[in-house]
Amino acid sequence: MVYQERNTWAGLIVTLIAMTAYVIALLRALGEQPASEIEWWPMMAWTIGISIVAAIAVSIVWGILAGMRDPDGAGRSDDRDRDIARMGDRVGQAFLVIAGLGVIVLCAVRAEPFWVAHTMFFGFAVSALVGGVAQVVAYRRGLV
Repeated sequence: MVYQERNTWAGLIVTLIAMTAYVIALLRALGEQPASEIEWWPMMAWTIGISIVAAIAVSIVWGILAGMRDPDGAGRSDDRDRDIARMGDRVGQAFLVIAGLGVIVLCAVRAEPFWVAHTMFFGFAVSALVGGVAQVVAYRRGLV
């Protein structure tokens, strides 16, 4: 597995775990009080921060382990890796655009900040997941 693919997998794993934990915590909070009363932003900020740190840590540890197995190939990258990364970014950006449009609509109807922020937050998460899955599929099946 090449460097970029390992990083993609690390991001996917961390995003899935973080979003699952966030959704569970959010649903518990929504079960206890209305959305307008939930102090959502600290939980969201912590999720984002911990996810970034965890993805970096997983990538570093995985890279060290890979480097012990194959010191010459652990950090290699080539044109194919860059093409796959670009393709994954393009696929993921489509979901950011959809989330952005959703945010504009929610702002136009004067929705509560809770819903606006969560639309964008989940747009980022879906973008990362779909873009990452597209990259993994491209690594396994090749670019068309």
